[in-house]
Amino acid sequence: MLVSLQIIQIILSIAITILLLLQAKGAGLGGIFGGESGIYRTRRGIEKTLYQATIGLVLVFFVLALISVAITR
Repeated sequence: MLVSLQIIQIILSIAITILLLLQAKGAGLGGIFGGESGIYRTRRGIEKTLYQATIGLVLVFFVLALISVAITR
């Protein structure tokens, strides 16, 4: 059981990293290479979906970490 939780956490951490890189300061993929936007914008479309997916995956990762700590005790 513990090994499967660890594998799921590894997969989630990779997915979270990818989602964070895709967001890159709200500038889309151009932000990865140094592009910066000084204008405040609301998140719409794919940016909003990426933001919400990131929050969801982080919450799932956190809950799984708590479960894995509880199992090992």
